[in-house]
Amino acid sequence: MWIVRLALRRPYTFVVLALLLLLSGGYVARNTPTDIFPAIDIPILSVVWSYQGLPAQQMEQQITQFSEYTISGNVSNVRSIESQTFDGVSVVRVGLQPGASVPAAIAEITAASQSIVRRMPPGTTPPVILRYSASSVPVIQIAFSSDSLSESEIFDHVNQRVRTMLSVVRGTRFPLPMGGKSRQISVDLDLAALRELGLAPQDVALAISAQNLTLPTGSAKIGETEFRISLNASPEVIGALNDVPVRKVGNRTIFVRDVAHVHDGFAVQTNIARVDGKRAVVLAVMKTGDASTTEVAERVRSMLPTIQGAAPPGMKVELLADQSTFVTGAVHGLLTEGLIAAALTAAMILLFLGSVRSTLIVAVSIPLSVLAALLVMRLFLGETLNVMTLGGFALAVGILVDDATVEIENIHRNLAMGKTLPRAILDGAEQVAVPAFVASSSIAIVFVSLVFLDGPARFLFVPLGEAVGLSVMASYLLSRTLVPTLVRHLLAKELQNHSTSKATKNVFVRLQEGFEAAFERFRVSYTSFLAWCLEHRKTTLGTFAAVSGGAAVLALFVGRDFFPQVDGGKIRLHVVTPPGTRIEETEARFAEVEASLRKLIPASARTNIIDQIGMPGGYNLAITDSANVSSSDGEIFIGLAEHGRKPTNQYVEVLRNELPKQFPDLRFYFQPADIVTQILNFGLPSPIDVQVSGQKRDVALKTAKAIEAELRGTQGAVDVRLFQITNAPDIHVNVDRLRANEAGLTERDIANNLLLVVSSSGQVTPAYFVNLETGLSYPISTQVPTWQVSSMDALAGLELPTRNQLGDTLPSMNLAGIGANGHARLGDLATFERRNTPVFITHKEVQPTYDVQADIAHSDLGTVVDRLDKIVAKYKKDLPAGTTIQVKGQAASMSEAFTGLGLGLALAALLVYALMVVNFQSWVDPFVILFALPGAASGIVLSLFATQTTFSIPSLMGALTSVGVATANAILVVAFANEQRVTGKSAGAAALEAGRVRLRPVVMTALAMAIGMLPMSLGLSEGGEQNAALGRAVLGGIFGATVATLLVVPVVYAVLKKNSKPRQIDPELRDPDDEPSESSLTVSPEVSHA
Repeated sequence: MWIVRLALRRPYTFVVLALLLLLSGGYVARNTPTDIFPAIDIPILSVVWSYQGLPAQQMEQQITQFSEYTISGNVSNVRSIESQTFDGVSVVRVGLQPGASVPAAIAEITAASQSIVRRMPPGTTPPVILRYSASSVPVIQIAFSSDSLSESEIFDHVNQRVRTMLSVVRGTRFPLPMGGKSRQISVDLDLAALRELGLAPQDVALAISAQNLTLPTGSAKIGETEFRISLNASPEVIGALNDVPVRKVGNRTIFVRDVAHVHDGFAVQTNIARVDGKRAVVLAVMKTGDASTTEVAERVRSMLPTIQGAAPPGMKVELLADQSTFVTGAVHGLLTEGLIAAALTAAMILLFLGSVRSTLIVAVSIPLSVLAALLVMRLFLGETLNVMTLGGFALAVGILVDDATVEIENIHRNLAMGKTLPRAILDGAEQVAVPAFVASSSIAIVFVSLVFLDGPARFLFVPLGEAVGLSVMASYLLSRTLVPTLVRHLLAKELQNHSTSKATKNVFVRLQEGFEAAFERFRVSYTSFLAWCLEHRKTTLGTFAAVSGGAAVLALFVGRDFFPQVDGGKIRLHVVTPPGTRIEETEARFAEVEASLRKLIPASARTNIIDQIGMPGGYNLAITDSANVSSSDGEIFIGLAEHGRKPTNQYVEVLRNELPKQFPDLRFYFQPADIVTQILNFGLPSPIDVQVSGQKRDVALKTAKAIEAELRGTQGAVDVRLFQITNAPDIHVNVDRLRANEAGLTERDIANNLLLVVSSSGQVTPAYFVNLETGLSYPISTQVPTWQVSSMDALAGLELPTRNQLGDTLPSMNLAGIGANGHARLGDLATFERRNTPVFITHKEVQPTYDVQADIAHSDLGTVVDRLDKIVAKYKKDLPAGTTIQVKGQAASMSEAFTGLGLGLALAALLVYALMVVNFQSWVDPFVILFALPGAASGIVLSLFATQTTFSIPSLMGALTSVGVATANAILVVAFANEQRVTGKSAGAAALEAGRVRLRPVVMTALAMAIGMLPMSLGLSEGGEQNAALGRAVLGGIFGATVATLLVVPVVYAVLKKNSKPRQIDPELRDPDDEPSESSLTVSPEVSHA
């Protein structure tokens, strides 16, 4: 080959290129972001609307639906629109089509949202628009607590200072802190004083708003000087707000201090965080999609001393859950497994080749091939170092030795024929060039099937295919350039040994000779058995068909999962109290559950227990996978010890069985706790999510409840629940407008005053106080303390001063509902009705939607999904038009991925077949080669069944690799048989000779691949379960393919080629330089292939 000749003529060129590759590849590897998974770049935007105090039903009707219709009509490339509406918060998620421009979509959503703000309730602000990414998950949690500081002071410091300090860390995003109390300037109204002075709560709010302004002034030119004009429009100290006049009653001026108390306070607490039973403020540090988890965690940890030093005296800063330790352990585990595999493979090659220098040349090609692939993947494809790419490299180790080993052993054969070293290198390289290229291409082509994957699976596994394919092709190029160069300079002594046929009988030589003798005895036994198979062809093929059929039946019992379950050493338990439970009572129930947890999980087996109770802010709902929806639920995060504990799923099983018995009035389910499952669930709290959508809410809800009931009785389905809570208690105030009008009151008057009693003025009449010392502004909230409205009588007893058209109080009792003091009681103007209301409302494509969610235990996902599909099919028949049922979550991702891989495998088989047809110029030979594939499939099924491993995307990746290697081995067996037929041998004799000669390289290939996969298949490293399935599938596939290649392929060849003549080239078409005995399509007898 010209490139081999060039490498021999200019050896320093390729050595320098190899050194440059080593340096640049090492630099890129050192600076490539490290993560657990590749970035899942599915474009989803979150639109967050906020309107404090507005119930979920009104939020849905007046904000959410309006926003959904506007987005659907004005934003291009929309793939899906889903929303969740809570009290005061609405989160609309807009999924874009693949390849859509995210900046353009953000601009369009922003413009559309700005245009509808004026048509929404007064005080509505434009939404916050964020990009949601499944890869953006909490990396680290930091807890802040103190015995001397109040919760509002801790929250204020974390929110205003700590988040600002950490914002400089590249690739971070910070949700609002959980726990604590949001600091504000509280104007606590005294209802009794208001009643006595004839004032309404709204009067105080309007006075505060009118006396606390931020308006521009200007300047005045007086004489020769220009003076800037300033105004005491805003009080400079909090206490000054107490001196704001409210109204003049008679000759008396009523001040704020007469009817309220202004102080530095906090908003009504909506969420609580506890660390090991003690209240705290917990800040989660999230990484953005393309950032390195380990780098983010390392930088945050390095800033902890600075954060502690800047904290107020008495504040404790504690590092809690750190997901980067799992990522680091997983990556380091894979690297260690790869190094062990490379060392074992090199030792095996040394045993087969019997040459330290030859083995060294092969060993050098492995890291260079990996570094070359990494260089291309990082610089041109933007990939990161993660479990998928490293798994691909580890998978490729057993393959990478093939090209170099093939060429070196063929060079040894040519040297043994008495050729000079340069001629042996040139001839040896040329003889294996085309078959080696076809074999390498076959391995790379099978990964083309990955392009048919969609959704998260595509982003997860395409990098693995890229790693394998690029590594194999880099290995082929190195075998044409660097390997010949190193052979010429390192094997001079080997040449002398070939010419003298003498070797020092050291221990290693004796060991190698012993191995050679044993292998020759094995070759004789194998040849005898193959001869028997060729004589009893029907028995052999019948047995093969029976084994393949049995494996096909056994495959039905293997099971299917989207991804293997990973033991991350974390438990995330969601607890739901009865709807409407106030947050203080919820905290008390959590304390009881936590006490039980401490008994069920011993202290030696856990590190900490973190409670997050109540509803997070709208920003948090948009970027996290939190399932907290109200003050009556929350989650308990349990960190397990690294050593001295049982597997996580055993503790989960104990909690799932025991907690419902101890707390029958509570509801429990488990959420994804480890970073792997959080990413794979794509923001959903469970792997199965059945969505029932339709405009007829009652029909959709009834159907969802029926599916929930049946799924609850399905074997393998656990934690089954209807996600939506539809029976939260509600008090509906029905105002008699006629009586209110007689009292001089409008619905607006009553609503504004009721707002201040049960909520605050923050949304409708916002006002702010600026702390001149810190420069920070805080909202001023006029409200009635919650303890003053603790009964229905207190709510009905709200007195509203009546007004005539001039605004004067009406003291007369001539009008219905007015007392002697000129006040009208709310209870006299309205009736109170107890109702049930939904806690939150879900939409899918603007349709009301109910979600039935479930988890999996004691079964595989595929089996449960099959049972679920039967349930869904039964209810689909009776649904009215417009009502739909869809299965989402990992269940849908698994089905889509398996279907995509099936189509991809079919295309890959077609491409490999076409490549072999081009290589052999025959339709029959490729068909013979494909008989190795049923053997590989049978081995995969047997391996997975024996190790209790389910079919999953990683195991299918292993199957793809097995198909490529099996095809590559069978190619050279058939190619050699064709060469033997040219010499005049029959098809049976040629097949027998091909099996005998090709035994060594085929076995070496199988052992190299098996040894390379052995450390990975054990799954001993952190998170090793995910790649263990891949390794086990490869081991089984290689075993089955090797048996089929050595026994079945020769028999099939003998049957199908029995009456055919060997292909001859027309003498007139033959190249004058071609030798009759050698063809570029065949390989010499002793050429080995790995």
